[in-house]
Amino acid sequence: MALVLFDLDNTLLADDSDFLWGCFLVEKGLVDKTTYDDANQRFYDDYKKGTLDIFEFLAFSLKPLTQYSAEKLTELHEEFMQKHITPAMTKKGMAQIQLHRDQGDYTVIITATNRFVTGPIAKAFKVDDLIATDPEIIDGSYTGKVAGTPCFQEGKITRLKQW
Repeated sequence: MALVLFDLDNTLLADDSDFLWGCFLVEKGLVDKTTYDDANQRFYDDYKKGTLDIFEFLAFSLKPLTQYSAEKLTELHEEFMQKHITPAMTKKGMAQIQLHRDQGDYTVIITATNRFVTGPIAKAFKVDDLIATDPEIIDGSYTGKVAGTPCFQEGKITRLKQW
């Protein structure tokens, strides 16, 4: 059995799930459109340029999770999956995962995007495991902080070794 690692955003997905989640929050009116759109775009541009401050970005991106119950977040994520993620799931990505599953390989998505966003996506792709940035949860609620090392750049190697 081989270990097969897949990146998620702009690889298995034809888009960036973290960026799409931010767009979804704006569409739903759950965050201030102007403020959030501008910051979301700036962080995405920084990411593409390789200059993203992951801790600044995570403070921004995890904050909305602190404002809703687990039940409401699950409901929102289901709608997000239907509207944004399912259409972005690439046939090639699904086929590659299935090919490796058929060969008996252990499939893992490894991504910088937080586990709240990516957990259901990993299930939809039917991979065996997910290594993602973990939002801190205390007493069943998101705190807006990161638990452990973000799964970003060299943090991906750290997180893979910890896994």
